[in-house]
Amino acid sequence: MATYARSVRRGLPRVAGGDPWPPADAMPVTADGSDGDTAPVDAPPAPAGASAPAPVEVQSPTVEPAAPAVNAAAAPPPQTMAPQARVRRGLPRVPGGEPWPPADQAAPASPVPSPAITDSQAPAEAAPPPSATHDRAPAVAEAPPRPSAPAVPAAPAGEGVALRRGLPRVPGGDPWPPAGFAPTVAAEAEPIHTPDPAADAVAPVVSEQPPAPPAEVAVPVATGPRAPLPFTPSVWPGAAASAPRADERPEPRRYGPFTRLQWAGAVVVLGAGLLVAAGMAVALVRWLLSTQWGEGFLAQYPGEYHLPEGAPVGFPAWLGWQHFFNAFLIILIIRSGLQVRREKRPSVFWSPRGTAKRKISLALWFHQSLDILWLVNGVVFVILLFVSGQWMRIVPTSWEVFPNAVSAALQYVSLDWPTENGWVNYNALQQLAYFTTVFVAAPLAAVTGVRMSGVWPKNATTLNRLYPLEWARRIHFPVMIYFVVFIVAHVALVFATGALRNLNHMYAAQGSVDPGAYADNWTGFWIFVGSVVVMAAAWIAARPLVLAPIARLFGKVSGR
Repeated sequence: MATYARSVRRGLPRVAGGDPWPPADAMPVTADGSDGDTAPVDAPPAPAGASAPAPVEVQSPTVEPAAPAVNAAAAPPPQTMAPQARVRRGLPRVPGGEPWPPADQAAPASPVPSPAITDSQAPAEAAPPPSATHDRAPAVAEAPPRPSAPAVPAAPAGEGVALRRGLPRVPGGDPWPPAGFAPTVAAEAEPIHTPDPAADAVAPVVSEQPPAPPAEVAVPVATGPRAPLPFTPSVWPGAAASAPRADERPEPRRYGPFTRLQWAGAVVVLGAGLLVAAGMAVALVRWLLSTQWGEGFLAQYPGEYHLPEGAPVGFPAWLGWQHFFNAFLIILIIRSGLQVRREKRPSVFWSPRGTAKRKISLALWFHQSLDILWLVNGVVFVILLFVSGQWMRIVPTSWEVFPNAVSAALQYVSLDWPTENGWVNYNALQQLAYFTTVFVAAPLAAVTGVRMSGVWPKNATTLNRLYPLEWARRIHFPVMIYFVVFIVAHVALVFATGALRNLNHMYAAQGSVDPGAYADNWTGFWIFVGSVVVMAAAWIAARPLVLAPIARLFGKVSGR
């Protein structure tokens, strides 16, 4: 009798650092096969989980070892099932679940060949026990010898199904288990049945029932997260995988709420709308001034009124210099103010020599330094205005200024601009604009700027409650917008109402009572061009590289 030991396939350990699972002695299985000897063989009892019953079931009474009939040949069962093997369980199907398959699932039983009976064996008598049930066939008293096919030996151990190999047991080792074949048992040849009339006459034929089909086990599909790869990835997507496809266009860059194309479209649409509105306004005002009421209004209020007696004529040289210096400072103040407003994380700081803890950004220091110079220049300008009597040119001295301002505005809108000579007198609209700029907008900018600066006392509780910081911030920026609008309108009207004459008045201090006296003089124009070049250079040079050495003269400059 040959015995083949079937090794248990072991998997990964159940705990970190443990032994492979299952243990080596968990499920030893032995396959017994017939070697052709005539030794009697006791058929093992069929397991409870066997799924294929034998076609003819013969039950013999219990025989003592001393009985001579034991050595006789009994009617062997055609097929006997091997003992049921325990199912090998693996990893769980879902995280945190039980090992799969379940522990109560039985493995399919494999048939074990019965020993073949030779012709030399003696027939044995078999009688049914008294407790035999009614559905079992009675045994034959004497069965003649039947020829049977010789037993088929089991397949050699070196032949069979190749072992399934898994991960190595040590890093860099070979897959486990080693390469080989699983020992298999050769299929048993069906014995050749010779019909025997005598036996058929004695023993009734037992109806053979078809074996029950094996139960189908439903394998659940894992719905949880997928298990990680059993290997380290060595190939990664190249540049072509991350490159944008032809049909995927990149998102256009936005400047504020719109892209560049959207801003261009908005400017075109808004410009077209403004042109249409301006054309309609010009047509409406022209029609209004052509009426009888309009003609009478222009005759009564031509747009200007006479100045008081003793008002000066012309502009002194100091006024031209003050005008240029004021324009130079206000341009840089607007630039530095916008930089302070946009700056989120300053990179350069300035602190006074005596107080190192008080730090402000270099842009804010530049803005406040320009404000101080602008305030000093403004105070000097106002003092000289009242000393020289030039204040009567920009300060209204009669209530007629308001209807004359309306008349001048209507004439500007109708494009039939009033005849003026700034060397002698401003029109009412200009006078109100200059008065508002010098005596209203400039003080508002100064007062709100001081409230937001470090000069303001922080511990003055009553003063801070009466003049909150939020009020200053809400007023300061709109005042800056007013200055920008005033500068644009002022420069546009200077060039539109006689550029050479007006530039001579402001920059060269040249003019006459006759409006056309200096209409062809280019002196003031070239001085204006030089001032524009100086202002542009100062705008470009207002950078930390240039400002830091100047700031070190008044304090300490440090970085982040």
